[in-house]
Amino acid sequence: MKHICISVTLLLSVLTISSDSYSQDEFPILEGPYIGQNPPALTAEPFAPGIVNTQDWGDAGRFSPDMNEFYVIRWRVSNGKRETESVTFKKVDNRWHEIAAPNRARIPFYSPDGKTLYFGAKYRERTETGWSEMKSLGSAFEEIRIMGLTASRNGTLVLDEVGGPDGDGVIRYSRLIDGKREAPKPLPREINTGRWNAHPFIAPDESYIMWNGERESGYGDSDLYISFRQPDGSWGEAINLGNEVNTEAEEGGPQVTPDGKYLIFNRMVPRAGGDGEPQSDLYWIDAQIIEDLMPRK
Repeated sequence: MKHICISVTLLLSVLTISSDSYSQDEFPILEGPYIGQNPPALTAEPFAPGIVNTQDWGDAGRFSPDMNEFYVIRWRVSNGKRETESVTFKKVDNRWHEIAAPNRARIPFYSPDGKTLYFGAKYRERTETGWSEMKSLGSAFEEIRIMGLTASRNGTLVLDEVGGPDGDGVIRYSRLIDGKREAPKPLPREINTGRWNAHPFIAPDESYIMWNGERESGYGDSDLYISFRQPDGSWGEAINLGNEVNTEAEEGGPQVTPDGKYLIFNRMVPRAGGDGEPQSDLYWIDAQIIEDLMPRK
């Protein structure tokens, strides 16, 4: 079983049109938010098919905090070798352009205010002249093989790790207390139950955490789950996001658009033509699904 592995690195904007999917003259006119796509309702739909999602590559991506850029990392196996490709979509004067980007292995994890970029156990801070030098979160973070990391407005970090063959990865959190970063601690059993728990997303206001994992109560392979913050500060029991999101296939990498309106995630789907192993495509759905799952007082 191959599990979706979505991580992050800075994709620098280079204003040169990428011709891998479209030539400069062929690239469609895409205007408005969300790369010019019509937003979905309460059933998950492929995100930007033929533009972000491609037939020959597995795709993962996320918006910048101002939603004027969308960073994509693609991968495939060709002749037994793994290949990767990086693409950035940039909005200029309300029109989206596909621009070439240095070939990177990861996409950046931004803080909600866009002032910090996280690279696993390291980070950079925005300065008046650009980005700072790379800094370390500390030795306690360096010891963890981090895949995904997400941050709240208060600076709380939630991170996963590369799990072993038995899917024993642990999701941890780290708070800022009096300006000091505490060592990462495992989240409770409500979240760290089952197998392959990974790719967390914490709401900017820390009202919920989403992640993907395997549980006996799931729909098949890895599903998306959510836990809501309780009035006493604890985390509630995990809730499966349901069959409008989860299928017998593998879902992973949940994230909410910076404007809070849509949930984006990955799903392993059959390759075009049905040959070879499944590949990862991006899907999205109205974030109202999160509100509908929230326990009522």
